[in-house]
Amino acid sequence: MVVVHVLGSYQVFAMPVFDMLEMTIVKDLNFPPGILLRLIVRSAYVALTLFIGVTFPFFGDLISFFGGFGFAPISFFLPSVFWLKLKKPKIFSISWLINSSTYKFYS
Repeated sequence: MVVVHVLGSYQVFAMPVFDMLEMTIVKDLNFPPGILLRLIVRSAYVALTLFIGVTFPFFGDLISFFGGFGFAPISFFLPSVFWLKLKKPKIFSISWLINSSTYKFYS
């Protein structure tokens, strides 16, 4: 079950990197876009991440540690800040108090 989840999530988060690398190579190096470019770029990226994962003995622990720093702000802190900036509720209203307290509690 974990392997299936990791395979799916790796693809989701790697797609923007693939897109950026492929566009950069096409624009800067005038490489023709196509299946060959995708195969080379994506295989090289996966091989590089595999090499990094195998090279560091505690890579899983490091990823968990740094992922913890990113999880809390993205899940709790930033949505409250974005909501307050976008909606601009009346100061001291119930929704303003709830979002402000969430913002203050997690910051």
